[in-house]
Amino acid sequence: MKKIYMLVTACLMSLTLTNCDDFLDYSPTAVIDEDKAFSDPEKMVNAAYAMLGDCWYSYPFNLFPYGDITSDDCLKGGSGTTDTGYHPLEIWSTLTATTPNEMDELWYRLYCAVSRCNRALVALDRNGDRVLGENVKEQRVAEVKFLRAHFYYKLLVLFRQVPWIDEIAYTNNSIEQIRNDEFSYEELFGKVIADFETAYNVLPAEQTDGGRVNKIAAASYLAKCYLNLAWGDGYEATTGESHINEDYMQKVVTYTNEVTASGYDYLEDYGDIFLPDYKNSKESIFAVQCSDYQDDNTSYGRANWSNTLNGCWGMWSCGWDFHKPSQNLVNAFKTKDGLPMFDDYNEEIDYPVNGEVDEQKWDPRLFHTVGMPTYPYKYEAEYTMTKNNSRTPNTYGYYTSLKEVPQRSKGETYNGSWQAFAMNDYVFRYTDVMLMRAEALVELGELGEARIIINDIRERAANSVNKHIAYAKDQCEIALYPESYFQDKETARKCLRWERRLEMAMENGRYFDLRRWGIASETLNAYFASEQNNVYDGQTYAQYYKDAHYEPNKNEFFPIPYNQLYYIPGLYTQNKNY
Repeated sequence: MKKIYMLVTACLMSLTLTNCDDFLDYSPTAVIDEDKAFSDPEKMVNAAYAMLGDCWYSYPFNLFPYGDITSDDCLKGGSGTTDTGYHPLEIWSTLTATTPNEMDELWYRLYCAVSRCNRALVALDRNGDRVLGENVKEQRVAEVKFLRAHFYYKLLVLFRQVPWIDEIAYTNNSIEQIRNDEFSYEELFGKVIADFETAYNVLPAEQTDGGRVNKIAAASYLAKCYLNLAWGDGYEATTGESHINEDYMQKVVTYTNEVTASGYDYLEDYGDIFLPDYKNSKESIFAVQCSDYQDDNTSYGRANWSNTLNGCWGMWSCGWDFHKPSQNLVNAFKTKDGLPMFDDYNEEIDYPVNGEVDEQKWDPRLFHTVGMPTYPYKYEAEYTMTKNNSRTPNTYGYYTSLKEVPQRSKGETYNGSWQAFAMNDYVFRYTDVMLMRAEALVELGELGEARIIINDIRERAANSVNKHIAYAKDQCEIALYPESYFQDKETARKCLRWERRLEMAMENGRYFDLRRWGIASETLNAYFASEQNNVYDGQTYAQYYKDAHYEPNKNEFFPIPYNQLYYIPGLYTQNKNY
C-alpha cells in the first residue's frame, strides 16, 4: 500500500456552548462549528484514518509494552526499572489500576480514536449521499467501521470489560450513561466482528487510493477475532485445548481462504520485511503508514512515535534502549539438526559471537530479530554493535531489538531530544495470517496442510541468509519439519507455537498468544524463575525478576484504569480480582 496523508485540522473536535453564563459566552478560537465539520464527510473520514498513527511511547497503539514487555520475549529496558511506568508490566506482581499510569492514557487515546470514527459516521450519515454519492459513501462507512473495530479490538484484548460507544450514543449524548459491563466479552467481540463484516462485505480486495483498508485486511481481522474466541474467554480456567470451539476455528480457515487467494504473499527474504524500502510490499496486508519529511515535505515527517524509545543506545543520536530481547528468546532460536530444541533449549545460557563457529547452530531469524554485540547492527558492518551499546547492562543486558528500526545509515526521521523513524507498524503481515490459519488447521486435525504452511515459512527463513546476514552463515542451520512431527495434534501444536514465536518475535503480540492458548501463567512463572539468573560475558542482569509473579484468574486482562473507574463513580466495574 502507498501512503495516504490525512488532514487532521478542522476535524479534531467540536464544541457547542448553550445556556452559558456571560462569563462563558464567547466565541472560541481554534475550533470549528460542528455542522460545518460534518458538512465535509471526506475530511472527517481522513481524520479517523489519522488516528491510526496518532500515538506516543506512553500510549503506543502497537501495544509493545502490553504484548512484549509482559511476555517471555522481552525486557523493558531503559535506564532502570523506574524509567517510565512500565515496570509492573514486566513483573506483573505490582500491576494495579494506577500502576502503570500509562494504561489510563492509552485507554483515553483509544477512545479518542473511537470518537473520531463515530463522528465520521455521523458526518457520512448526514451529508455522505449529497457530497460523495451513494457508492462512495457506502465504502467510506465500511472503512470507518473497520477503523472503529480496529481500535475496539485493542481495547477489548487489553481491558476486556469496556463500554461500547457508537455513533448512536454520540448522537444521543448518552456516552456518560453507558456501563462497561453492559455486554459480555463475547457480545463485545460480536460488535467488533459486525463492524469488520461490514468492511468485508463492502470493500474491494484492492483500493485505488493507497493506504485505505480493504477486504483482505477485514478478512484477516475477522480471522483474528474468531481465533481469539475459539480458545475460550481469555481466563485460564475457561481457556485452552479443552475449551476449543471448532465452529470458530473453521471460520478462521474460511476467512483466511480470502487471504490465500489474494495478491498478498511471502516476501522472499525475511530481512527485507523490516527494511523501510519494503514496508508496503506484498507481505504487508495492513500497516500504519509512517513517512520521512523528505517524502512528504513536512518538518518532521509522519514518524512512528510508538517506538521512539526503542532505538539502540549509542547507535542513534538519542537511542533510549527499550524493548530488549530476553535471553529466553535468544535461546529459543537454538537448533539441533536444523530443528528447534523444544525440551532443552533453555537449559543453558548461550549466544553466538561473530566469527566464533561452534557446535551450537541457530535459526537464521535470530540475526534479523536480535541485535547482539560483535554483529553488524541491522546488517551494516560500519555500525557493528559492542557492549557499549547497552544503557544499563546490569539490569537489562546487552541485546537490542532490530525489527522496528531502519538501518543506521538511513538516519532518523526526527533526531532532536527524541529520535523517531519512518518505519511502518504492521497490523497484519501475510505470514502472521498464515500462522493463524495453520493454528486453526492444527486444532481441526488438518495437520498435513498446517505442516505445508509452517514449512513454507521455515524455507523462507532458510533462504534469508546470503543477502543480509552472510557473516552468520556458518552459525545458521534450519531444516523443514519431517512428516513425523505432524502425526499427532500435540506435536503439531508444539511446532506451530514455536514457529509463531520465532517468526513474530518482538512484533508486540507474544503475551496475547500465551493468553489465547491458556498457558500464560505456566510459561511466564517458569520464565521469571530462569531469567533472573542471566549472565552475559560475566555480567549478571534481570535479577529484578525475583519479584515477578503472574496470577491466573486475574492477570489475564489488565485492570480498568483508576481514573476511568472513578470518572463517574459506579458506572464502571473493575476486572475480577484487581
